[in-house]
Amino acid sequence: MAAEPGLRRWRRWTDWPLTALAAIFLALYAVQVLHVSADENTRAIVEAGIWVIWLVFVADYVIRFWLARRKLRFVLRNPFDLLVVVLPMLRQLRALRVVTIITLLNRRLIHTLHQRVAVYASGATILVGLCASLAVLDAERDAPDATITTFGDAAWWTLTTITTVGYGDRYPVTGEGRIVAATLMVGGIALLGVVTGLVASWFVRMLKGTEEAAAERAEQAEDVLLAEIAELRAEIRAMADHLAEQRRDD
Repeated sequence: MAAEPGLRRWRRWTDWPLTALAAIFLALYAVQVLHVSADENTRAIVEAGIWVIWLVFVADYVIRFWLARRKLRFVLRNPFDLLVVVLPMLRQLRALRVVTIITLLNRRLIHTLHQRVAVYASGATILVGLCASLAVLDAERDAPDATITTFGDAAWWTLTTITTVGYGDRYPVTGEGRIVAATLMVGGIALLGVVTGLVASWFVRMLKGTEEAAAERAEQAEDVLLAEIAELRAEIRAMADHLAEQRRDD
């Protein structure tokens, strides 16, 4: 990033506005999926809002590509951004654009590596789970023989899928739903690995802290013991010197 001053300035100016748009985007998509009884005007307004925000994200990607000095490197380092820009016809994948919120939190609010991992693991799990629930419900609800017809069904399916449990009582039957499922499965494995590593790291730190505290207490006890021994030796020498003086006097 040090060699890309234009990109750095652009991201500094646009991070917060794009994050706000991503949150609005998710809210509009949730209304579009969940508020099925909305009138035609409301649906048209929501759809227009989604496409306007989408075009803003497309413009952001194009501008960042134009500002990048090493364009091939930029494309290779931002594959997700390119995917969601060139596949707007997959409405079920639109909501994944809100992952920009996690990217912003990682850059602006968190400084240590462990805190960054914690933000990614918790924030990405919540956002991806919500987006997947909305997306699979959007794809499956009206399909013949669908097993995911309510948001509760979708949330349950997402939970069992992202945790790799997979009960099989709910499953997608459409092509779009299976694309969402495949995306969630890959993401679930990655997130589960991160969470597992995070928990293991926490235990290691706790054990290391306990061992260090025990070692410090042992070192302090050893120092106290050595000091007491030195004091006893000094008292013994003093008593020996006193006895020697008495023998000389006698």
